[in-house]
Amino acid sequence: MRNKVVVIARASKGIGAELARQLAAKGAKLVLAARGTAELEDVAQQCRERGASVITVKADVSVERDCQAIMSGAVLAYGGIDVLVNNAGLTMWARFEDIEELSILERIMQVNYMGAVHCTRHALPWLRQSRGVLAGISSLAGRVGVPTRTGYSASKHAMAGFFDSLRIELAGSGVAVTMIYPGFVSTGIRENATGPDGKPIRVSPVKEGEVMDVEECARIIVEAIERRRREVVMTARGKIGLWLKLVAPSLVDRLARRAIERGR
Repeated sequence: MRNKVVVIARASKGIGAELARQLAAKGAKLVLAARGTAELEDVAQQCRERGASVITVKADVSVERDCQAIMSGAVLAYGGIDVLVNNAGLTMWARFEDIEELSILERIMQVNYMGAVHCTRHALPWLRQSRGVLAGISSLAGRVGVPTRTGYSASKHAMAGFFDSLRIELAGSGVAVTMIYPGFVSTGIRENATGPDGKPIRVSPVKEGEVMDVEECARIIVEAIERRRREVVMTARGKIGLWLKLVAPSLVDRLARRAIERGR
């Protein structure tokens, strides 16, 4: 990754921030984007302390012109783009019947799915030039339905379909498309998950100490990008679940419900 220009959407916290730190240590040139400037600058400084060249862009990926500005900033600063990590995302924790406003689902789709589409659109010409890597950070919820996360799961399924289709279109172009499917990761994102009233739930329903730590998750993602892997399902439970979905789908439904109830 040394001297590779890497763009990370939502680099201000969680997986994106840890990816930035690990890539900084490998000598990447970083373009970090997020809505929150204070947290973003903190992460940028941590990366600079690791010897990396970093620029930051305040951006909301649900707005196409912001996505264009991210890529324009990368090209202006470094002359091109080698890797795009579509990491921006919102989550939720509410049964569909309890949701008060369906605009909650629209916002999740706009950020999780259309944000990745917008960023990809404006990065793709430069990724073609560099024969680079296009990475999407999805979720096991993008492969298997999950209760209380209908809108989130739908957005991640859409993301998976988009990038799987795009991979075929890009065959022979030199651009690798890498899809990442983590399970629960201890990032704190669930504390800001949208509840049925549209407000953050504030308290994580997941046992954060019993799930994958963010450092391990980021390490796996970095390795997948370096190896230009097609996709990575991070957990053994996830791999088994996808196999079981083919032969015993109702069992997978019960396992998904139990995982949510147990919070791990």
